[in-house]
Amino acid sequence: MNELKERLRADLSSAMRARDQVRLRTLRMALTSITNEEVAGAAARQLSDDEIVKVLTREAKKRREAAEAFAAAGRAEQAAAERAEGEVLADYLPRQLTDEEVSQLVAAAITETGAAGMPAMGKVMKVVTPQVAGRAEGSRVAAEVRRQLAAG
Repeated sequence: MNELKERLRADLSSAMRARDQVRLRTLRMALTSITNEEVAGAAARQLSDDEIVKVLTREAKKRREAAEAFAAAGRAEQAAAERAEGEVLADYLPRQLTDEEVSQLVAAAITETGAAGMPAMGKVMKVVTPQVAGRAEGSRVAAEVRRQLAAG
């Protein structure tokens, strides 16, 4: 059994005892998503902590997008609920990179690959993506790569 899944289960029990409905709902959803991922495919398997982080990252992104959609539709209460769930998930994810850190990684990758112009974007993304895995959204990284390649 892996550490992250055990931590999620222990925190779920604590949330039940504390009657923390937001944390309880969020952790149940997260554990369900992990279980669904484990049984998807030809054979059931245990997910590694890295794979669990990917599942949690995907769930956090869903919460962020849902909060934006609710806010745009004038449904502040639902938007706040989605944001609260996203904050609970953030406790289990690696610290997100700042814009400056992403910018530095992209600049280093451009220098390393000798990339110039937009056609080289894939080459740069290939170098940067493993470095930021789970710590920055791909769309943020891609936007920074585009910005630096266009400027350079």
